[in-house]
Amino acid sequence: MIWIISCLTLTVACLFYVFHLPEKLFPGSPNMRAGYLRERKDAVYENLRDLNFEYKAGKLPDVDYVSLKSSLQDEAATLLAEIARANTSSKRGSRNTRL
Repeated sequence: MIWIISCLTLTVACLFYVFHLPEKLFPGSPNMRAGYLRERKDAVYENLRDLNFEYKAGKLPDVDYVSLKSSLQDEAATLLAEIARANTSSKRGSRNTRL
């Protein structure tokens, strides 16, 4: 009987911890998100440089080069759009706090 009560208590405590914790988490400021996006953009640009080097060195076939370059350029464009969106939203937020 004591095992059932202790297991039930432990289960309730774990469920409380798991489902109550997300309310206390802080997602971070928009500047943190923009910093992450800039780091990701730098990594994608570095991958593009490496891809061009590998292609010019003759290590990649044309078909692979075109598909990889296209996917990296699409990802870079998406990241640039997200960075612009994050910058405009942070500027709006700073204007609202001044008023």
